[in-house]
Amino acid sequence: MRVPFLDLKAPYQELKDELDSAYERVMASGSFILGCELAAFEAEFAAACEAKYCIGVANGLDALQLILRALGVANGDEVIVPTNTYIATWLAISYAGAIPIPVEPDEATYNLDPLRLEAAITSRTKAIIAVHLYGQPADMDAINQIGARYGIKVIEDAAQAQGARFKGRRVGGLGDAAAFSFYPAKNLGALGDAGAVVTNDVQIADKLAVLRNYGSRVKYQHECKGFNSRLDELQAAFLRVKLAKLDEWNQRRKKVANQYLEELADIPHLILPFVPQNTDPAWHLFVIRHPFRDDLRRHLADAGIGSLIHYPGAPHLQPAYNDLGFSSGSFPLAEKLASELLSLPIGPHQGEAQTNWVARQLLVFSRSRPHSYDIGGSSSAGLH
Repeated sequence: MRVPFLDLKAPYQELKDELDSAYERVMASGSFILGCELAAFEAEFAAACEAKYCIGVANGLDALQLILRALGVANGDEVIVPTNTYIATWLAISYAGAIPIPVEPDEATYNLDPLRLEAAITSRTKAIIAVHLYGQPADMDAINQIGARYGIKVIEDAAQAQGARFKGRRVGGLGDAAAFSFYPAKNLGALGDAGAVVTNDVQIADKLAVLRNYGSRVKYQHECKGFNSRLDELQAAFLRVKLAKLDEWNQRRKKVANQYLEELADIPHLILPFVPQNTDPAWHLFVIRHPFRDDLRRHLADAGIGSLIHYPGAPHLQPAYNDLGFSSGSFPLAEKLASELLSLPIGPHQGEAQTNWVARQLLVFSRSRPHSYDIGGSSSAGLH
């Protein structure tokens, strides 16, 4: 049996008629930028996030960068960011002229650890970016409390968490503003690059609408040095079709995740995802931790199973950030996670037999390994 890590054909096959109709509707309209499809999607996605405003932009990185600029973050300011995240979160800070200040994650959830957050705050801290990594919401209550105490804005990087809930509330409306990516592989994926900012703050929304369009709200009148970052009509039309399926597809992902959690329980050395109480992940990724990760990945590949490493190198060790002066050992937890985390295939079109095949191969691999290895002094059962 073959289990691809990602199947981008199946969503189109399921929604072919609706997506083809959306394409034809936009082509016939002759309107391709800042038109009625985008306005409709912005209203629908804001409602889906239980928030007031949505501003469509070109991609998730732009969404983060433009939020920072709308909040007034500028040269020399500091923005707190997780050590364990995709580099785009850091790049957005750099593009705004600010300095990323890394904070290690909670080892159970892999998200920003509120207990380590306060120690990183200085007089130059202007914002905190909380990443809902792998589709698991960060501890927003604790992070917001710290932000409020110091007068610091809190930004959600919700690129992987469309539809997730934290204590019953949708991600996107939990901080001052939220950045979303609609990269094709996301739970809500466009058929190309696309992104959005969601907020309940009318001033942030207004600034974003100007910044994304050359700093202009009236043609040829430019209030500020803006950008060309607009979610186009065609992608907005596609996203409207797929948004209607988001909750259903997320439920299918949850079914796969629950099957994994049941069938992979008690395998030696294996740490499964931990879901805090009152948290409903989007299950964008199903990420396990194993001390023999690279050997395991080869075994899965030999069995016809795709997997990916999110992410093999922590941002502070990337050549792009040599200027910050970090070295190996600067953030040991992020570095250890980068060597042990592995993403298993998961998606709304993955069948029960495919998931079972993945679980069986993990068990086969486990039986070929010694059972005396201790992961950082903690057992897998302790983190389930």
